[in-house]
Amino acid sequence: MNNLYNTLNPLLTLFIFAFGLCIGSFLNVCIYRLPRSRSIVLPNSFCPKCLNSIRFYDNIPLLSYIILKGKCRFCKEKISLRYPMVELMSALMALCVFLRYGATFEAVIYYTLISALLVITFIDLDFQIIPDVISLPGIPLGFLCSFFLPLKFTYSLLGILLGGGSLLIVAWLYEIIAKKGGGDIKLLAMIGAFLGPKGVIFTIFISSVVGSLTGIIFMFYMKKNMKLAVPFGPFLSIGALAYIFFGPELIRWYFNILR
Repeated sequence: MNNLYNTLNPLLTLFIFAFGLCIGSFLNVCIYRLPRSRSIVLPNSFCPKCLNSIRFYDNIPLLSYIILKGKCRFCKEKISLRYPMVELMSALMALCVFLRYGATFEAVIYYTLISALLVITFIDLDFQIIPDVISLPGIPLGFLCSFFLPLKFTYSLLGILLGGGSLLIVAWLYEIIAKKGGGDIKLLAMIGAFLGPKGVIFTIFISSVVGSLTGIIFMFYMKKNMKLAVPFGPFLSIGALAYIFFGPELIRWYFNILR
């Protein structure tokens, strides 16, 4: 009964949504600066076109974009729609995690993972890279978080081994030899640390299905540019999100069909 009251409490819901917007604003900073090897702390937020520092009242998540009509106060250049979109996605994810798991450590841990996946997704879409600064620390972090989840730490280790394991060594060697990173493998190992072996298998299955369908659509509509690269990181993120919110139910449904 108490959980139901908390779930329906409008003030708490508003707070969580606003918190998610603020986190989304920080995620935008990470998305822009990490692939450019810039500090996510300093300097303060600035317009990428005119380089003027953004005033604090112009940096209110979502609201400032609406007030400024999507344009920089100084140079009047359009602000990318991605900024409010990421903020809104972060806020909605915060609400969804809260509604699914309540006010628990489990909700905080999963929202942390989701935030990392949002950053990885948009960086991968722009640069076709998955930054090691997120995925590699995420592996031991996921293992430590397993002590606060229903997931046993042994399953976290199995998830790491299944998601990456010895293939991590292959990825690092490939990065040294070919100067290209095995980002997807490291990302999958991070997902395995948080979600365990079932989460890894589920993520691979869903990401493969969604990725294949998306690839077919791209091939159909982009016949003149068949060499267009479609990064796989976003699909792995979609698979992990699906497991966080619907995984156990979908797995039970699937095995019931097979009976």
